[in-house]
Amino acid sequence: MSTPSPDAYEQGRGMDAHNAVMRDIRAERDETYDPHEPTRVWIDEDNTPDGVRQSLTIILNTGGCRWARAGGCTMCGYVAESVEGGSVPHEALMDQIDACLAHERSNASEPSGLVKIYTSGSFLDEREVPAETRAAIAETFADRDRIVVESLPDFVTADAVRDFTDVGLKTDVAIGLETATDRVRQDCVNKYFEFTDFEDACAEAASVGAGVKAYLLLKPPFLAEPEAVADMISSIRRCGDVDACHTVSMNPCNVQRYTMVDELFFEGGYRPPWLWSVAHVLEETADVDAIVVSDPVGHGSDRGAHNCGECDERVQTAIKDFDLRQDPSVFEQVSCACERTWDHVMAEETSYNMPLAR
Repeated sequence: MSTPSPDAYEQGRGMDAHNAVMRDIRAERDETYDPHEPTRVWIDEDNTPDGVRQSLTIILNTGGCRWARAGGCTMCGYVAESVEGGSVPHEALMDQIDACLAHERSNASEPSGLVKIYTSGSFLDEREVPAETRAAIAETFADRDRIVVESLPDFVTADAVRDFTDVGLKTDVAIGLETATDRVRQDCVNKYFEFTDFEDACAEAASVGAGVKAYLLLKPPFLAEPEAVADMISSIRRCGDVDACHTVSMNPCNVQRYTMVDELFFEGGYRPPWLWSVAHVLEETADVDAIVVSDPVGHGSDRGAHNCGECDERVQTAIKDFDLRQDPSVFEQVSCACERTWDHVMAEETSYNMPLAR
C-alpha cells in the first residue's frame, strides 16, 4: 500500500472542504494530557471466536491520528484526547502499559484472557506507536490468549502483525471501516480509503494467521434513520463475506466534542440513532457468518443512541445480552410505546437534517 499523507488523501476526492471545516473545529481544543497515563482502561467481557472472555481494554494516549490532524472523520473527537506534539516516546508508552496492568491487578481477580489496545488513531502506525514499543507490548502480553489492536488498513502489514502472532498470541486487527459503501464512507464520514483496501488488509492479516474485527458506524451525519439502517445491514453482510473478518462491531454514532457531528447536533440537524435501530439491525443480521455485536457509547443520553428515556436501559440490556449469546430472541422480551414512533420514523423520515423525533 502507498505511504499515507493527508495531501494524497484529499487529492481528487473533494475531501478538502470537509477537512478545512474539521481543522477549524478541532482548533477550539485547549485540553492537555499526560503522556505517561493512558486515556482510559477498563475490565469487561467480550464475545470472541473462542467464546466469552474477560477483557482488558486499553486506550493509549498517543500523538493522535495523522488523518485527524489533516481534518479527519466528521464524527471522531478522539484526537482531542491526544498528546500535543504528534508523538509519545517509547518509555512513556510503556509507563501507560504499566498503569493499565496495575489497574487490572486492582480490579480483576485474574489476568484477562483478552487484551484490546486502541489509540486515538492507528496502533500499527509507527508514528503513533514505534516498532520498538509494539514489540515490547507483544512480549508483555505474550502469556494472554488473544489480543486485538486497532489500525487503519494502510498500516496493516504482515510484518507488523507478526510481532504478536510470533509470540503465540491469537491476534485480531480491528479496522474502522465504518461502512462497506464507499460513497457513504467518503461523503458522510470523510474517510479516504475504499472497501477494497479493507479487503487487502484482511488478506494481509490472514497471511500471518491473524483475524479481523470490522468496526462499522451506525448513522453517520447526512443520512436519515432509514438510510442508515439499510446501509448498516448491507455493510454487515458484506463484511461477513470477507475471509478473515470473523467479528463485526456496530458502533452507533455518538456526539463527540470538536467534530462536525457536534456542530450539526447543536443546530438541531442531527439525532443519534435509536436503540430500536440497533436492535433491528442485530435481529436482521443474526444469520451472518460472523459474530455481530454492538456497544452503544453514551446510550440513553441525548448525545448517544437513545429511545424515549423510559425503555433505554431495558433495550441496552437486551443488546448486551445479544452480544454475549448471539440470540435475537432477547429482543422479544423488550417493548415500549415509543417503538411506534420509531416505526413512523423508519417509514417517513427522508431528511438527515430534520429528524422527525428527538
